[in-house]
Amino acid sequence: MNPPPPIALLICDVFEPELALVTAGASHIIEQRVFEIALHDRPEVMRGILQQAVTELDARDDIEAIVLVYGLCGCGTVGLHTRRHRLVIPRAHDCRAIFLGSKEEFARRQEACPGCYYYTPGWNLARRVPGPDRLAFLKESLAERFEPEDVEFLIESEQEMWSNYDTAAFIDLGTAAGPREAAYTQACAQDLGWTFEHLQGDLALLRDLIWGPWDDQRYQIIAPGQQLGHSPDAAIVRADPLKNQP
Repeated sequence: MNPPPPIALLICDVFEPELALVTAGASHIIEQRVFEIALHDRPEVMRGILQQAVTELDARDDIEAIVLVYGLCGCGTVGLHTRRHRLVIPRAHDCRAIFLGSKEEFARRQEACPGCYYYTPGWNLARRVPGPDRLAFLKESLAERFEPEDVEFLIESEQEMWSNYDTAAFIDLGTAAGPREAAYTQACAQDLGWTFEHLQGDLALLRDLIWGPWDDQRYQIIAPGQQLGHSPDAAIVRADPLKNQP
């Protein structure tokens, strides 16, 4: 097998615990840049920040590809492009498919448990999962920007969204924080009156994103002069012609 090419990584920080399991000895990773999970709240802002990083990395002479440790992510990655190096991204709507090992496994899980809300160490630590800590975080952060009655309305809207779910499913990929975060997920489920599930995740998609091979079934490669596009079918992402860009 050929050695992996030298790469730069753009990483959503939700993946940091799991990435540590697959990057040991990865001397072909020349540079890593980590971005906060909160960018998902503003896809347009995410796109701009990631494109700036892509453009800066594209100027390097010591890499052959820029790897996106992201999914489609609310179309926040759509439009990303380079002039010199390849972009590589997994075929995934979001990180849930990556944690479960494939878009097919995520689709199977969704069909089997449409009321599942997925918890992982990264999501838990960011307090972005349903539970009492999320409510406390929202109350504190919203109180800085809104009047009390508006805060109450926004909290109720968040809780109403949770009513679409009935199961807290923790995806375990063997991180050091796994046992603690599984217990945290179970406590959230108890507080919400939900069922708790402890799922075994699959590192294959994440591992091969770092090490290769980048087969077309699981990954999309965006060549220089193309841009990342949304494919409204099972492929999820595609390579589109680069529109008028400076």
